[in-house]
Amino acid sequence: MNDRGDTVPVIGIKGGVIVYVGKNETAALENFDRPPSIVDLKGHTAIPGLIDCHNHIVLLGNRPGYHTPLENAYSVADVQSTYRSRANDVPPGSFITTIGGFHPNQFNERRLPTLDELDQAIPDHPVFVSYSFAGPATTNSLGKAFFESLTEPPLVEADGSITSGLNNGKALLALRKQLTFEDRKRGVYDAMAYAVSVGVTTHIDQGGFPATGTPSDGAAHEDLYSMHLPWLSVYDDEAGIIRLRINFLHMDDNLEVPTVQQRLLNTFKFFGNDMLRTGGIGEFITTDYAGGPIFNEAAQRIAKAGWRLEVHSLTGTDFQTQIQAFESINANNSVQDLRWVVAHVPQITPTYLERLKKIGGGVNLSGWQYLAGTGPQAGPPFKDILASGIPAGIGADGMQIAPLNPWIHAYYATTGKNALGQQINPGQQISREELLHLYTRANQWFLGGADEQLLGSLEVGRLGDIVVLNKDYFTVSDEELKEIRSILTVIGGKIVHGDENVGI
Repeated sequence: MNDRGDTVPVIGIKGGVIVYVGKNETAALENFDRPPSIVDLKGHTAIPGLIDCHNHIVLLGNRPGYHTPLENAYSVADVQSTYRSRANDVPPGSFITTIGGFHPNQFNERRLPTLDELDQAIPDHPVFVSYSFAGPATTNSLGKAFFESLTEPPLVEADGSITSGLNNGKALLALRKQLTFEDRKRGVYDAMAYAVSVGVTTHIDQGGFPATGTPSDGAAHEDLYSMHLPWLSVYDDEAGIIRLRINFLHMDDNLEVPTVQQRLLNTFKFFGNDMLRTGGIGEFITTDYAGGPIFNEAAQRIAKAGWRLEVHSLTGTDFQTQIQAFESINANNSVQDLRWVVAHVPQITPTYLERLKKIGGGVNLSGWQYLAGTGPQAGPPFKDILASGIPAGIGADGMQIAPLNPWIHAYYATTGKNALGQQINPGQQISREELLHLYTRANQWFLGGADEQLLGSLEVGRLGDIVVLNKDYFTVSDEELKEIRSILTVIGGKIVHGDENVGI
């Protein structure tokens, strides 16, 4: 993924840094003082470690229960198989959960599994399966018994179904109340392990909504001042296996913008090391996220302090008011070099792309419409965005309403088809090469600072993050894109997933 689009058979990594990229193994060995480990990939495709410029992996690490992603299941039988496998590593009686990141649309049956089907798969573990932000959900017999034992129980139907909204929130709150700090650290390990298994080695996390500690909290709510602590503890233990960049989300609702102001006063931007570093502010800064007096006040302060800012766009008008606000702020406090970002942008137009580009901004794109989106033009307009020349990258937006798995997003971006197989983004498909560029070299723009010259491509002097794929991304069928996984993931020259002697 260098500027020339080279493909080579030999890469050498020393001290975590790439020291050789080329065609001659003998020449590579000249860079080492002692014989290095040699991994023969046996013809498998290797790519740079993927960068996800917009997701919520910190929330994923704080999930209650033994969280188990279902984004790669395509039937109720797949769900049962996934849970049976997971149960082998879970103490009897402990909850197995899936909260967000999938949708019944991806299952052949177009529905959640029932209580009886979950009982057949894992009778010895309670289960809670909920999609999107607030359900609906389903549970099995042990889960139903647990929820019905609560002082304020959610309503669980005979078939295990739990309706969305506050009813689902009651169940989720009860599970969260059981979480210990060690449980959260275990969740961090699980989230990291899953990420490297699908080849995502660097993550820009976008935070969550402030928790209220009530049933109104959904999958995207957490305590914004403690949610990072189990992650920090794992890195303190020198057990971190992904590169994490932390954005700070704020939801101020008055002109004093107190939490944003305190963040600017008391947090160092881009502080840390190449494994863990603070980032920018976003993807929300105020409750009037699309623009308004509170939004303008917070954005002005962020610009004056020289911070990167990211905002969230899902409609046909919010990006307009946001970019207009950026332009107004730029007139007094230049944001040209701050890399302000509008995220998701399913309906952004060429005119506003050009306006954002003029003030040094960029957009990140997501295939979140894959799960539940419908046509006729669900967006984002991948092709138009790339043609505009604006800095652009891709972020999964997992794991509430979208998968974390980058290969599902690759399928959506290159085919325009949703989980039902319907064409919902016609005329906006991009090539596989363009998609991989968005997930690697293009995404370094969103990292900025020292990271920009360290990640995103396999070149001498950059960090040795490599993903070896089970299938050739460039030649498999469209449907097989969703089956791509990593058989070997390397972070800074260290194997963090797979085994150099197994599978290749």
